[in-house]
Formats: sequence, structure tokens, C-alpha cells
Amino acid sequence: MSDRFNTIAGWTLFAGIIALGSGIVANKLFHGARPEPMGYAIAGVEEEGEGGAAGPSLNTLLASADVAAGEKVFAKCVACHTINQGGANGIGPNLYHTMGEPIGTGKAGFAFSDALKSKGGTWTFEAMDHWLASPREFANGTKMSFAGLSKPEDRANVIAYLNAQGSNLPLPAADAAPAAEGAANAAAPAEGDNAAAPAAANAEAPAAE
Repeated sequence: MSDRFNTIAGWTLFAGIIALGSGIVANKLFHGARPEPMGYAIAGVEEEGEGGAAGPSLNTLLASADVAAGEKVFAKCVACHTINQGGANGIGPNLYHTMGEPIGTGKAGFAFSDALKSKGGTWTFEAMDHWLASPREFANGTKMSFAGLSKPEDRANVIAYLNAQGSNLPLPAADAAPAAEGAANAAAPAEGDNAAAPAAANAEAPAAE
């Protein structure tokens, strides 16, 4: 009886080991390493991040920027910044007369981060657009924790609002629209005309003697 019990127990243990080993192998095969590209590409669909440059240029957006709309977006900033003339610095500097000022040194009494002070240059429209899009990308190490404004229209409106608070730099004109492809094609002579012109010229030319 004891030998039979030992035999049954041995086979049971062996079956358990086989089952456990099979589970481990199956897990490695089906879940161990997923393919690098998940799924498959769909024609005509851009990946995330592509096509970011599409849309109106900054100059075009600034040419039609809405100062009142910019003031509304700037409401996100008032917890840290004042913008009135002579306003006190807060968590962030007072932003009156910011456009055109030196980056990181233009506000007396405010301790800018080394990351921002090292940028150099002035607050141009392009620099401010980059800053508003992502402060940390513009100056890695900045003390400003604001994530940024993702919409180009919002950034243009805020820039126009900032500019109207004591800076008053001339806003750029909108970029010229690209020439229509059809107009260029219409200006080109038709293929039949190109072929006919040399033939006509040859017909009128005198024969060589």
C-alpha cells in the first residue's frame, strides 16, 4: 500500500512540475516581449507629433491676434504674475513692458533662474512663443512650473496682450499666402502650343542654299 501511495504521489508531483513548466514557457512565448511597433500603420493617418508645423505662421497669427482674448487666457497667469505698471513681483516677475526686454535680467528685484538668465537675447515674438509653448523646453531648469499653452492661437493672443502692456512693439504683417498651383500651371503654355511653335518657325524659314 505504501509503495502504491508513493507511486501515485510521485506521478502527481511529476504532473504538477510539467504543468508549471508549460505555464512558464507559454508565458515567455506570448507575453515575454511585445513587438516594438504596437499594431500596424494606417495609411493617411499621421503619428502623434507629426504635422505639428501645419497651420498659420506666428506672423500671420499675430497680425490677427485678439488682445481681449489674450487677456482671458492670461487669467491663468495672475496667480503668479502682475502685469500693471509698477506692480510688485510675485512668485513670478511683474510682466509690464516685457516684450523687447532682456531675457532673464529685465525685471529689477526678481531672482531669475540661472537657466533663464543664461539664454541671452531679448523677448522677441518668436522667443515668447517658444517660452509660452513650453517653458522647460525653452530654458531647461527654469523655476516656472507652468506646462505651457498648446494652441498657437492662444499663444499669439497672449503675446499681443503682453505687448499691449507697455511694450507696444509693431506687430508683424501676415505672411503672404503661397501662390496657387493652378495659377502657375495656367501661366505655362500648353504642350501642344510648344510643339506647334517650332514647326511654324521652320515652315517660314528659307531653305538653306
